[in-house]
Amino acid sequence: MSVTNSRHKVLAYLTRTRTASVREISRALKMSAANVRHHLRILVSDGRLELASGREHEGPGRPEKLYSLPRAALGDNLSALSDALLAEAGTKVRVEALARCLVGESDFASQPIVKRLNLVVEKLNQMNYHARWEAGREGPRVILGHCPYAAIIEKHPELCKMDAALLDDLTGESAEQVSQIGREKSQACVFVMGK
Repeated sequence: MSVTNSRHKVLAYLTRTRTASVREISRALKMSAANVRHHLRILVSDGRLELASGREHEGPGRPEKLYSLPRAALGDNLSALSDALLAEAGTKVRVEALARCLVGESDFASQPIVKRLNLVVEKLNQMNYHARWEAGREGPRVILGHCPYAAIIEKHPELCKMDAALLDDLTGESAEQVSQIGREKSQACVFVMGK
């Protein structure tokens, strides 16, 4: 059995079972425990698997380590749910309130602008925006390399207004969107701050 084939079998097994220990995988796939541990180590370091919590077992020794697919790989229904909620709310949605709920409490306003922008980028990256900022002629520019709402943004362009409100709230500066991912072949959403 080739190395790649063995690794695929381990992944396929965990796809079916959701979680398993080295012992369980070894028995099911008729592979040595050392071989299974080797493949698991590589799959975890690649991000294709993650270490789940340990499980107690009968007798002396350490708890067994459990491995599983990353939670993100299992998928979810959040896009469909968000689409349905926004459609149901219609024009009643207050994007400023949504933005405040998403970011929570922040005390960035008292910081110098460079510090505020760094904190904003950090916060946005925790929310999967792939953000960065740069100096610009008209003022600082916040660049969002990924839209976490890409699956529903066409139906709900108000989410772009929510992003602007989110930036307004976090930076204490007004944000104007000058570019949107996918429009005019743009690879990023760009907001000019302080306009």
